[in-house]
Amino acid sequence: MAAPFQKCTSNIFSIIPKRYVAVWLLGLLLPLDPQQASAGNHTHSPISQQESTLETIGPVTPLADLIAEALENNPEIQAALREREAARQRISPAEALDDPMLEAGVINAPLTSSPFNREDMTMKMIGLSQRFPFPGKRGLRKAVASKDAESTEYAWQETVNRVVRDLKVAYADLWLTLETTRLIEKNKLTLEGLLHLAEQHYAVGIGSQADALKAQTQVSRMQNELLKLARERPVIEAELIRTLGQSTYAATLNPAPPSIQSTALNLESLRETALAQRPQLLALQSLAARNQKALELARKDYYPDFDVRLSYGQRDSMLDGSRRPDMVTMTVAINLPLWRADKIEPRIAESLAMHHQALDLYQAQSNEIAANLRQQVATAEQNFKSIQLYRTTILPQARLTVESALAAYQVGQVDFLTLLDSQLAVFDYEINLVTTMANHVKALAQIDLLTGSAPYSSGRE
Repeated sequence: MAAPFQKCTSNIFSIIPKRYVAVWLLGLLLPLDPQQASAGNHTHSPISQQESTLETIGPVTPLADLIAEALENNPEIQAALREREAARQRISPAEALDDPMLEAGVINAPLTSSPFNREDMTMKMIGLSQRFPFPGKRGLRKAVASKDAESTEYAWQETVNRVVRDLKVAYADLWLTLETTRLIEKNKLTLEGLLHLAEQHYAVGIGSQADALKAQTQVSRMQNELLKLARERPVIEAELIRTLGQSTYAATLNPAPPSIQSTALNLESLRETALAQRPQLLALQSLAARNQKALELARKDYYPDFDVRLSYGQRDSMLDGSRRPDMVTMTVAINLPLWRADKIEPRIAESLAMHHQALDLYQAQSNEIAANLRQQVATAEQNFKSIQLYRTTILPQARLTVESALAAYQVGQVDFLTLLDSQLAVFDYEINLVTTMANHVKALAQIDLLTGSAPYSSGRE
């Protein structure tokens, strides 16, 4: 097994001094931003300073532009918008009177003779009738429809907020995938440099073949991770495109690095905000109010409605030419709500049950939102602290450890495995950092949804 490595060394690295390889490796291991290397020497928060260490390739796709596009094109939002408009159109008909009835005919015509002038009671009649609900019913019907429309309005806002949350999460996932790919490629390049260094040491007899094999294994592992990410990226892009309301997307999606800033997250204040403006809760409140009005309307069925009828009867003159006066008729009819046990009382019981159901759902959703807020706030706060710790302490120390191990390995003070483990630790910390950043952003997106803070205006009212 020694021959291949010796041959490789003689062909490639025999003309490259080891000190040049070490300097090249040191350049790979140093942070990209000088501020990051000296972060441990500053007393103020390094979060904003180190945003520049996150690279982006090509033009950035702003999140705000994608949100605006989703508000215009997402079919779920458009469907909810249509439902809102339909509910608004049901308010006016709910209060309107029934259509009046027009009737015409002949009254009291004798069967024995057809002329209209033989009998005094024979007349040609035209009439108009109108049903008037018992006072208060029309107003309650309008109130029920208005609360339905209000609930649908909040449902539309909730749909918009949910789509925006999904978009933010997919945006963060895509950034994490691209950033992880970049870190793996950088680490793979560093490991290849360590592999070359191990082969050089092995070629001159101061290293072991196992060192080179270990480095080669890690290089292969990085290649496998790149293949996995290449499979995952289209799935994440498809989810992002779906939230935009598209089946395909011509432009290249290149998310911007997340801006990690210290944000005060007061759990009690967030809970009060959620109770005041979360569309899902407001919709349940409207539903409970709607069912209360429906209960009042059902109880109004104990009272009759009124049918008012006005008719005009025209009579022909008598056989001797004497004129018969025309007739006017006015009647008022009412329905008799006698079947209460079979018709009215079940409706009242139904409305009462639906009212209590809405109240129970509101309480259940309030409890769930409070629990989810507690979880997401804890996640966001812990992630922010972890980001600070990685950037100010863990990563600077880990990079110094690699630099020290590399220098010590050059003079034979540490073995190759120590150097390799130090570099892999830096890689793991970098991956943990970007993963924590993405999780922090996603937790904030969840908090926005839970509190109803996401934008819901699409410019069409």
